[in-house]
Amino acid sequence: MHRIEKRNVVVELGKAEAVITEREQLPGERYNPGDRLRAYMLEVKKTAKGPQILLSRTHPGFLVRLFETEIPEIAEGIVLVKAAAREPGERAKVAVSSTKRDVDPIGACVGLRGTRIQVISRELRGEKIDIVEWSPDPAVFVARALSPAKVSSVTVEERPEGEEGDALRSVLVVVPDNQLSLAIGKKGQNARLAAKLTGFRVDIKSEGEIEEERRRDEEERAEGRQTLVHLPGVGPQLVEKLVEVGLHLAGPHRGPRACPRCRRSRAWARRRPPRSWPPRPHGSRSTRPRRPRSRRPRFEGDGGSEVEPSPLER
Repeated sequence: MHRIEKRNVVVELGKAEAVITEREQLPGERYNPGDRLRAYMLEVKKTAKGPQILLSRTHPGFLVRLFETEIPEIAEGIVLVKAAAREPGERAKVAVSSTKRDVDPIGACVGLRGTRIQVISRELRGEKIDIVEWSPDPAVFVARALSPAKVSSVTVEERPEGEEGDALRSVLVVVPDNQLSLAIGKKGQNARLAAKLTGFRVDIKSEGEIEEERRRDEEERAEGRQTLVHLPGVGPQLVEKLVEVGLHLAGPHRGPRACPRCRRSRAWARRRPPRSWPPRPHGSRSTRPRRPRSRRPRFEGDGGSEVEPSPLER
């Protein structure tokens, strides 16, 4: 390191100089002139004074390069780093795979008694690193990315035919009730890193929540069948078809499925209808005459019935 300018670290690279901005520095890390630093080359800009090199110590690519430097199996191509996600200075997740069946990718990265991974963690100022095995199956990969939590089931949303784009697909993960807080992590950290690592939008629910949703759905279906049966010209077969497509939920006060775009809460859907119909426009006043208020003087006393004497009568 050469010098510090306005919280930006200037690093000397032979005949050139590189800059580590405050945003690309690890939280709480201190630098002194003369220190040797390792960083990831983020960008090279062309300026009037010449090329400007930007370095980073928070980019996931820096973590990948450290793995390639410290682990010989990755440098030789036996173990591959498939993906990496970081929250700099706190925690990271790395997905690895092996090109040979007799080589354990996680064991190769951890090393004997964790010696290899400890070297990388010290370089990142104690950042905790979770190593998971990559899988081509999205459901298996998401379940492993949420470790150390145990997962009951994973449901991947299928993209409609002909639909293309960069929109993330959603994944519903069901975990036991005692594993919900572990799967989400502190302030949602574990779930965020799993979503970054896999590239999916992860939705985590407990088994109790799933059972409660199923129970409510069955109650709504039973209530809908009772309502549709009393309609004229509607037979049992038509009732079942209407219930299957969800038309038994249609109505002014039938929960959030009546309006899938707004997705308001069930409490709003069951609120009472307005007293007047049609309702008054917003900001208008009622035309009903108000009862005049009786302006009686307020006096202090035992019961407020006696009038306070005037100064002349005192």
